[in-house]
Amino acid sequence: MEVICKHYTPLDIASQAIRTCWQSFEYSDGGGCKDKELIHRVGNIFRHSSTLEHLYYNFEIKGLSRGALQELSRHRIASLSVKSSRYTLRELKEVESFLPLNETNLERAKEFLVFVDNERVNAMSVLALENLRVLLSEHNIKNDLAKYAMPESYKTHLAYSINARSLQNLLTLRSSNKALKEMQDLAKALFDALPGEHQYLFENCLKH
Repeated sequence: MEVICKHYTPLDIASQAIRTCWQSFEYSDGGGCKDKELIHRVGNIFRHSSTLEHLYYNFEIKGLSRGALQELSRHRIASLSVKSSRYTLRELKEVESFLPLNETNLERAKEFLVFVDNERVNAMSVLALENLRVLLSEHNIKNDLAKYAMPESYKTHLAYSINARSLQNLLTLRSSNKALKEMQDLAKALFDALPGEHQYLFENCLKH
């Protein structure tokens, strides 16, 4: 999995929004330590977390499974633009068979699938991938029908935009050791991709 922060709102947008409430612009230090502390105090300590919604982050996420994508889509408020199976399943049509299930073919399958810490599950995922490949390349089934045979482990690629308040909720829930392991990995990757000067707003959200 790869997560890149493509764009983000400068912190002073949030501090200026907060200062609008009290008309305290004269106390701003131009986005320095005072303004950063103000965002944390009002948004995190005093729980006026709607002020954090002025901060937006735009991520590119590569290699997330479709199963994890379902869990990610439950988080609000966020916007997702996802790789379309209708237009991109052709990537499997010219690929050679993934059978037999030997070391070489399992390694080849990792281009398309997220593997987990269970060999039997991985093997069944590769068999599902092979069935999908056969539908597309040997039976000429249209992508819109063939996609119903896609395994949950199939990798996808998306643009993901989320505000700071919603991101805090995501990191809190998905960094827990009770969360799906792939979602734990995603939560950490999202945090790590944040600009360094923004991470202080989210440090207390991480469970481990």
